[in-house]
Amino acid sequence: MRTLQLENKIVKIKEGELVSYSVDGHEFIHQKGSLGWGSSDTEMFPIIGPVNEAGFMVQVPKANAVQDQHGHLRLLSYDLAENSGTSATFVKEYKAGTPVTNKKYPEKSDKALLVWPYSFRFEKFFSLTDQALEIRFKVSGERDMPYMLGYHPAFKLTTDNPIIKNNHKQISLAEVLAVGSRALEVPNCNEITLVDEKRITIKTEGFGHFMCWTEVNNMVCIEPITFYPYSVEQRKLHEGFQYLNNEKTFKVKLISGD
Repeated sequence: MRTLQLENKIVKIKEGELVSYSVDGHEFIHQKGSLGWGSSDTEMFPIIGPVNEAGFMVQVPKANAVQDQHGHLRLLSYDLAENSGTSATFVKEYKAGTPVTNKKYPEKSDKALLVWPYSFRFEKFFSLTDQALEIRFKVSGERDMPYMLGYHPAFKLTTDNPIIKNNHKQISLAEVLAVGSRALEVPNCNEITLVDEKRITIKTEGFGHFMCWTEVNNMVCIEPITFYPYSVEQRKLHEGFQYLNNEKTFKVKLISGD
Protein backbone atom coordinates (compact mmCIF):
# COMPACT_ATOMS: atom_id res chain seq x y z
CA MET A 1 0.00 0.00 0.00
CA ARG A 2 1.31 3.44 -0.97
CA THR A 3 0.12 6.50 0.94
CA LEU A 4 0.38 10.07 -0.37
CA GLN A 5 -0.44 13.05 1.83
CA LEU A 6 -0.59 16.80 1.43
CA GLU A 7 -2.08 18.79 4.31
CA ASN A 8 -5.71 17.59 4.67
CA LYS A 9 -5.65 15.22 1.66
CA ILE A 10 -4.70 11.54 1.95
CA VAL A 11 -4.47 9.09 -0.95
CA LYS A 12 -4.00 5.33 -0.67
CA ILE A 13 -2.97 3.24 -3.66
CA LYS A 14 -2.71 -0.53 -3.79
CA GLU A 15 -0.94 -2.04 -6.80
CA GLY A 16 -1.88 0.96 -8.94
CA GLU A 17 -5.51 1.06 -7.81
CA LEU A 18 -6.87 4.16 -6.06
CA VAL A 19 -8.44 2.62 -2.96
CA SER A 20 -8.89 5.79 -0.91
CA TYR A 21 -9.05 9.54 -1.35
CA SER A 22 -10.02 11.43 1.79
CA VAL A 23 -10.17 15.15 2.42
CA ASP A 24 -10.63 16.41 5.98
CA GLY A 25 -11.48 12.84 6.94
CA HIS A 26 -14.25 12.44 4.35
CA GLU A 27 -13.83 9.37 2.10
CA PHE A 28 -14.77 9.94 -1.55
CA ILE A 29 -13.88 6.51 -2.99
CA HIS A 30 -16.08 3.41 -2.94
CA GLN A 31 -14.51 0.86 -0.61
CA LYS A 32 -13.71 -2.62 -1.85
CA GLY A 33 -15.95 -5.14 -0.15
CA SER A 34 -18.88 -2.74 -0.01
CA LEU A 35 -22.05 -3.44 -1.97
CA GLY A 36 -21.94 -2.57 -5.65
CA TRP A 37 -18.55 -3.35 -7.22
CA GLY A 38 -15.46 -5.34 -6.27
CA SER A 39 -13.00 -2.61 -7.28
CA SER A 40 -12.49 1.07 -6.54
CA ASP A 41 -10.96 2.17 -9.84
CA THR A 42 -9.65 0.63 -13.05
CA GLU A 43 -8.88 1.51 -16.65
CA MET A 44 -10.69 0.44 -19.83
CA PHE A 45 -8.11 -0.10 -22.58
CA PRO A 46 -7.61 -0.71 -25.50
CA ILE A 47 -11.40 -1.08 -25.90
CA ILE A 48 -14.42 0.10 -23.93
CA GLY A 49 -17.58 -1.96 -23.72
CA PRO A 50 -18.64 -5.58 -24.22
CA VAL A 51 -17.83 -7.76 -27.23
CA ASN A 52 -19.69 -10.97 -26.40
CA GLU A 53 -22.13 -10.44 -29.29
CA ALA A 54 -19.19 -10.10 -31.68
CA GLY A 55 -17.56 -13.38 -30.66
CA PHE A 56 -15.09 -11.52 -28.44
CA MET A 57 -13.36 -10.23 -31.56
CA VAL A 58 -12.53 -6.61 -32.41
CA GLN A 59 -11.57 -5.48 -35.89
CA VAL A 60 -8.17 -3.76 -36.06
CA PRO A 61 -5.85 -3.06 -39.03
CA LYS A 62 -3.56 -5.98 -38.13
CA ALA A 63 -6.51 -8.45 -38.19
CA ASN A 64 -9.03 -9.27 -35.48
CA ALA A 65 -8.01 -8.96 -31.83
CA VAL A 66 -9.35 -11.27 -29.13
CA GLN A 67 -10.70 -9.08 -26.33
CA ASP A 68 -13.27 -9.19 -23.53
CA GLN A 69 -15.29 -6.43 -21.90
CA HIS A 70 -13.31 -3.19 -21.42
CA GLY A 71 -10.07 -4.69 -22.75
CA HIS A 72 -7.17 -6.67 -21.34
CA LEU A 73 -5.15 -3.89 -19.68
CA ARG A 74 -6.93 -4.49 -16.36
CA LEU A 75 -5.65 -8.07 -16.38
CA LEU A 76 -2.02 -6.91 -16.37
CA SER A 77 -0.15 -5.98 -13.17
CA TYR A 78 1.22 -2.53 -12.43
CA ASP A 79 4.86 -2.00 -11.48
CA LEU A 80 5.80 0.91 -9.26
CA ALA A 81 8.17 3.21 -11.17
CA GLU A 82 8.44 6.25 -8.89
CA ASN A 83 7.17 7.24 -5.45
CA SER A 84 7.40 10.31 -3.22
CA GLY A 85 5.33 11.74 -0.40
CA THR A 86 2.87 13.41 -2.77
CA SER A 87 3.17 11.48 -6.03
CA ALA A 88 3.53 7.98 -7.48
CA THR A 89 3.91 6.46 -10.94
CA PHE A 90 2.83 2.98 -12.00
CA VAL A 91 3.53 1.22 -15.31
CA LYS A 92 2.11 -1.66 -17.35
CA GLU A 93 3.85 -2.93 -20.48
CA TYR A 94 2.51 -5.32 -23.09
CA LYS A 95 4.31 -7.05 -25.97
CA ALA A 96 2.29 -7.62 -29.13
CA GLY A 97 0.71 -11.06 -29.41
CA THR A 98 1.31 -12.10 -25.78
CA PRO A 99 -1.63 -14.23 -24.52
CA VAL A 100 -3.28 -12.85 -21.36
CA THR A 101 -5.37 -15.12 -19.13
CA ASN A 102 -9.03 -14.06 -19.17
CA LYS A 103 -10.49 -14.04 -15.64
CA LYS A 104 -14.02 -14.14 -17.07
CA TYR A 105 -13.40 -17.60 -18.58
CA PRO A 106 -15.30 -19.93 -18.49
CA GLU A 107 -18.21 -18.49 -16.46
CA LYS A 108 -18.78 -15.34 -18.55
CA SER A 109 -16.67 -15.88 -21.64
CA ASP A 110 -15.65 -18.66 -24.00
CA LYS A 111 -12.19 -17.12 -24.58
CA ALA A 112 -9.55 -18.40 -22.17
CA LEU A 113 -6.84 -16.13 -23.58
CA LEU A 114 -6.92 -12.55 -24.86
CA VAL A 115 -4.49 -11.22 -27.46
CA TRP A 116 -3.74 -7.74 -28.83
CA PRO A 117 -1.52 -7.41 -31.94
CA TYR A 118 0.27 -4.21 -30.81
CA SER A 119 2.90 -3.45 -28.19
CA PHE A 120 2.31 -0.58 -25.77
CA ARG A 121 3.36 1.02 -22.49
CA PHE A 122 0.70 2.41 -20.15
CA GLU A 123 1.66 4.79 -17.34
CA LYS A 124 -0.57 5.98 -14.48
CA PHE A 125 0.58 9.02 -12.46
CA PHE A 126 -0.90 10.18 -9.15
CA SER A 127 -0.08 13.65 -7.86
CA LEU A 128 -1.48 15.61 -4.93
CA THR A 129 -1.60 19.40 -5.27
CA ASP A 130 -3.08 22.16 -3.14
CA GLN A 131 -6.20 22.09 -5.31
CA ALA A 132 -6.76 18.44 -6.26
CA LEU A 133 -5.72 14.86 -6.78
CA GLU A 134 -4.47 14.65 -10.35
CA ILE A 135 -4.36 11.32 -12.20
CA ARG A 136 -2.61 11.24 -15.55
CA PHE A 137 -2.38 8.45 -18.09
CA LYS A 138 0.30 8.25 -20.77
CA VAL A 139 -0.11 5.76 -23.59
CA SER A 140 2.91 5.06 -25.79
CA GLY A 141 3.60 2.35 -28.30
CA GLU A 142 3.34 1.44 -31.95
CA ARG A 143 2.44 4.28 -34.27
CA ASP A 144 -1.17 4.09 -35.52
CA MET A 145 -2.19 1.57 -32.86
CA PRO A 146 -5.98 1.76 -32.48
CA TYR A 147 -7.26 2.31 -28.96
CA MET A 148 -9.99 3.65 -26.71
CA LEU A 149 -9.41 4.76 -23.13
CA GLY A 150 -11.79 4.99 -20.23
CA TYR A 151 -11.08 5.68 -16.56
CA HIS A 152 -13.47 3.88 -14.20
CA PRO A 153 -13.44 5.36 -10.66
CA ALA A 154 -16.20 4.52 -8.17
CA PHE A 155 -17.40 7.16 -5.72
CA LYS A 156 -18.93 6.45 -2.34
CA LEU A 157 -22.44 7.84 -1.74
CA THR A 158 -23.71 8.76 1.71
CA THR A 159 -27.02 10.59 1.04
CA ASP A 160 -30.35 9.48 -0.43
CA ASN A 161 -30.49 11.96 -3.31
CA PRO A 162 -27.06 12.66 -4.79
CA ILE A 163 -26.92 14.74 -7.96
CA ILE A 164 -24.55 14.47 -10.93
CA LYS A 165 -24.37 17.68 -12.92
CA ASN A 166 -22.48 19.68 -15.53
CA ASN A 167 -23.12 23.04 -17.16
CA HIS A 168 -25.94 21.65 -19.30
CA LYS A 169 -27.86 19.09 -17.27
CA GLN A 170 -28.57 17.57 -13.90
CA ILE A 171 -28.79 13.78 -13.45
CA SER A 172 -30.35 11.93 -10.55
CA LEU A 173 -29.14 8.61 -9.20
CA ALA A 174 -32.48 7.12 -10.27
CA GLU A 175 -31.71 8.04 -13.89
CA VAL A 176 -28.37 6.25 -13.74
CA LEU A 177 -29.94 3.19 -12.10
CA ALA A 178 -32.65 3.07 -14.79
CA VAL A 179 -30.08 2.64 -17.58
CA GLY A 180 -28.58 -0.40 -15.86
CA SER A 181 -25.46 -2.14 -17.10
CA ARG A 182 -25.22 -0.09 -20.31
CA ALA A 183 -24.19 3.05 -18.37
CA LEU A 184 -25.68 6.50 -18.95
CA GLU A 185 -23.94 8.54 -21.64
CA VAL A 186 -22.93 12.14 -20.93
CA PRO A 187 -21.52 13.26 -24.30
CA ASN A 188 -19.26 16.18 -25.19
CA CYS A 189 -18.33 16.94 -21.63
CA ASN A 190 -15.01 17.55 -19.84
CA GLU A 191 -16.25 18.27 -16.33
CA ILE A 192 -18.85 16.75 -13.99
CA THR A 193 -19.65 17.47 -10.36
CA LEU A 194 -21.03 14.91 -7.92
CA VAL A 195 -23.09 16.61 -5.22
CA ASP A 196 -23.50 14.36 -2.19
CA GLU A 197 -22.67 14.94 1.49
CA LYS A 198 -19.54 16.56 0.09
CA ARG A 199 -18.99 17.82 -3.43
CA ILE A 200 -16.34 16.50 -5.81
CA THR A 201 -15.67 17.66 -9.37
CA ILE A 202 -14.13 15.39 -12.01
CA LYS A 203 -12.31 17.59 -14.54
CA THR A 204 -10.67 15.97 -17.57
CA GLU A 205 -8.41 16.59 -20.55
CA GLY A 206 -8.21 14.34 -23.61
CA PHE A 207 -11.28 12.17 -23.06
CA GLY A 208 -14.20 14.27 -24.31
CA HIS A 209 -17.12 12.33 -22.82
CA PHE A 210 -18.38 10.60 -19.67
CA MET A 211 -20.61 7.69 -18.81
CA CYS A 212 -22.19 6.97 -15.42
CA TRP A 213 -22.92 3.54 -14.01
CA THR A 214 -24.25 1.93 -10.88
CA GLU A 215 -26.70 -0.79 -9.91
CA VAL A 216 -26.83 0.14 -6.19
CA ASN A 217 -27.54 3.31 -4.23
CA ASN A 218 -24.33 3.50 -2.17
CA MET A 219 -21.88 4.17 -5.03
CA VAL A 220 -21.70 5.58 -8.53
CA CYS A 221 -19.02 5.33 -11.20
CA ILE A 222 -18.41 8.55 -13.15
CA GLU A 223 -16.19 7.50 -16.02
CA PRO A 224 -14.26 9.72 -18.45
CA ILE A 225 -14.23 8.00 -21.85
CA THR A 226 -12.95 8.63 -25.36
CA PHE A 227 -15.92 6.77 -26.89
CA TYR A 228 -19.36 5.61 -25.72
CA PRO A 229 -19.43 1.94 -26.81
CA TYR A 230 -23.20 1.49 -26.89
CA SER A 231 -23.56 4.02 -29.71
CA VAL A 232 -22.66 1.23 -32.19
CA GLU A 233 -23.27 -2.47 -32.61
CA GLN A 234 -20.56 -4.60 -30.99
CA ARG A 235 -19.24 -5.78 -34.35
CA LYS A 236 -18.68 -2.11 -35.26
CA LEU A 237 -16.84 -1.21 -32.08
CA HIS A 238 -13.77 -0.38 -34.17
CA GLU A 239 -15.56 2.76 -35.35
CA GLY A 240 -14.76 4.31 -31.97
CA PHE A 241 -10.98 3.91 -32.17
CA GLN A 242 -8.46 6.70 -31.98
CA TYR A 243 -5.00 6.04 -33.43
CA LEU A 244 -1.77 6.55 -31.52
CA ASN A 245 0.84 9.01 -32.72
CA ASN A 246 3.79 7.75 -30.63
CA GLU A 247 2.24 8.82 -27.30
CA LYS A 248 -0.83 10.52 -25.82
CA THR A 249 -1.51 11.93 -22.34
CA PHE A 250 -4.91 12.13 -20.61
CA LYS A 251 -5.67 13.95 -17.36
CA VAL A 252 -8.27 13.61 -14.60
CA LYS A 253 -8.49 16.00 -11.64
CA LEU A 254 -10.55 15.19 -8.57
CA ILE A 255 -11.36 18.54 -6.97
CA SER A 256 -13.13 18.48 -3.62
CA GLY A 257 -15.23 21.30 -2.23
CA ASP A 258 -18.43 22.03 -0.33
